Amino acid sequence: MNNEVKIKAKNVNFYYGNKQVLENIDLEFYQNRVSALIGPSGCGKSTFIRLFNRMNDLISNTRMEGKIYLDNIDINGKNVDVVKIRRLVGMVFQKPNPFPKTIYENVSYGLEVNGIKDKKSIEEKVIESLDRAALWREVKDRLHDSALGLSGGQQQRLCIARCLAVEPEVILFDEPCASLDPISTRSIEELILELKKYYTIVIVTHNMQQAARISDFTAFLYLGELIEFGPTEKLFTVPKEKTTEEYLTGKFG
Repeated sequence: MNNEVKIKAKNVNFYYGNKQVLENIDLEFYQNRVSALIGPSGCGKSTFIRLFNRMNDLISNTRMEGKIYLDNIDINGKNVDVVKIRRLVGMVFQKPNPFPKTIYENVSYGLEVNGIKDKKSIEEKVIESLDRAALWREVKDRLHDSALGLSGGQQQRLCIARCLAVEPEVILFDEPCASLDPISTRSIEELILELKKYYTIVIVTHNMQQAARISDFTAFLYLGELIEFGPTEKLFTVPKEKTTEEYLTGKFG
């Protein structure tokens, strides 16, 4: 299996004020693969993935050491356009967060912000994004209704469509099913498996069964450190580290 590196974290440390929350993390994420980050609450998973699109820049009194590369480009380099990084590395959050606009406007908004003015191009992209997010058939007759009228699972797929519209290369999912029922969760998982044909995917999840079902690789973080990383099946069946085994078997977490 050819694994081409898409994102690389090199010796990453991260601090909120004086508190260190990530310690010496070296990790690679591969193109067109799903990589899961597992570990107990508060172990640094969400903080870590927010480094990939520089979302932590928005929090005051934080500091990062080390390097994050996207396609071998240091994303914290002097001449890097942060807006471009955030377009290339999209993010879907734990709680669906549609804009209080119509379904159509939720998806078209990012295109317009990025300077696309041609109405036909926008319409084509909206349809394509909704279709790729497995939502088009459900909403095609109500595009001008409020997005807030959709179910939780549909709202989350709309947020995915909104993310896809601006043509990212990487999608970060931060506990995307945490607030969803089992049926909606299943549809999001099926969608992620479909999306990896086109994108590199990193998912933070508390749900170890979910990681086992949908990821190709899994990283186990504990107390801000990377304990183990490897092919998901291997990590779940024959973990190398005792701490990983204890976490997987429910001894803590």
